[in-house]
Amino acid sequence: MKYSKEEVLQYVAEEDVKFIRLAFCDVYGVQKNISVMPHELKRAFEYGIAIDASAIEGFEDEVHSDLFLRPDPSTLTVLPWRPEHGRVVRMFCNITYPDGKAYTNDTRSLLVKAVEQAKSLGYTFYFGAEMEFYLFRLNEYGKPTKEPYDNAKYMDIAPDDKGENVRREICLTLEQMGISPESSHHEEGPGQNEIDFRYSDALSAADNTVTFKSVVKTVAARNGLYADFSPKPLENCAGNGLHINMSVRDKSGKEIIDALIPALLEKTGEITLFLNPVADSYKRLGNSKAPAYISWSAQNRSQLIRIPAAIGEYKRLELRSPDPEANPYLAFALLIYAGLYGLKNNLPLPPPADVNFFTLDKAALAEFKRLPSTLEEAKVQAKASAFVQEHLPESLIDAYCR
Repeated sequence: MKYSKEEVLQYVAEEDVKFIRLAFCDVYGVQKNISVMPHELKRAFEYGIAIDASAIEGFEDEVHSDLFLRPDPSTLTVLPWRPEHGRVVRMFCNITYPDGKAYTNDTRSLLVKAVEQAKSLGYTFYFGAEMEFYLFRLNEYGKPTKEPYDNAKYMDIAPDDKGENVRREICLTLEQMGISPESSHHEEGPGQNEIDFRYSDALSAADNTVTFKSVVKTVAARNGLYADFSPKPLENCAGNGLHINMSVRDKSGKEIIDALIPALLEKTGEITLFLNPVADSYKRLGNSKAPAYISWSAQNRSQLIRIPAAIGEYKRLELRSPDPEANPYLAFALLIYAGLYGLKNNLPLPPPADVNFFTLDKAALAEFKRLPSTLEEAKVQAKASAFVQEHLPESLIDAYCR
């Protein structure tokens, strides 16, 4: 259910809400929040709640430190793990300057802008996330270790799969928050898990992705575990991916997949910095089904882009290079702009690469363009990209390239 301001005020008054968390993300997609009491909610809606931007990574310096959080009432949700009496609710916020203009480095506002531009051209983009994570044990002091919660393998079952009950609790919590999980299972690595949820519009999908990470970490902690979303938690085991499923429809509701593929093949190298933003991201690429080359094919999990076997409304493309360190607002915005570029220029669809990149010899691999193989290479491509400079503010690019 999407609430209005008036409905939020009524809900808070009638449902014993004692704290309202105003949530936002820094430029890297790390969730932050400030809690306000119910009597401050009207002020939050009318004027916003001030924060010290100089203390937030990638935001302003001490000279221009005042920014305001303006809650989006449509994102209201109860935090199920907090007390039922004296409830705690959460809303995502857009960030503005004191004069009310959208803050330059607010990545949620950047996604809103991309969605609005697509809509003005008659297109609606949809996204779904498949996010992997490891469950590690804690030591006697409550600090994370690198000891996996189990040694199960892909889609194993209990008792080998010890994460079964944790995933169940995560899925039930997500349902209580209005997010619909589609499936969950043990992944290839020891203690590695995956939960997929249904696709939705771009902004809801990004909000859900941020919510998902916080729910997983919270439920893991309640079970005496640590949830690790980093790209390569264990050196010789599968990395964590953020596989992004993407589709677009025109005004008539027609699905247009083919126009997206050549655009993403052309632009993914330039935006890899924002899809894979840390050094360990590049230890994952090229290993354990994570792509290293720029190519596409149907159903082939060695590709950058694959078209899963699906029909009707479930038809989509899957971009397999991103990892969970990516800021979903920024990632989805850039993918929308790449899609619009492909639709505008009617780019031809190249032939599929129906090969297994993990068994090809060096001569065959040399025919394909590679993704950046290090963080520094990704920074160089991003800084040189006219596409990136057109769609992202210079201050945000600098934050990623520092």
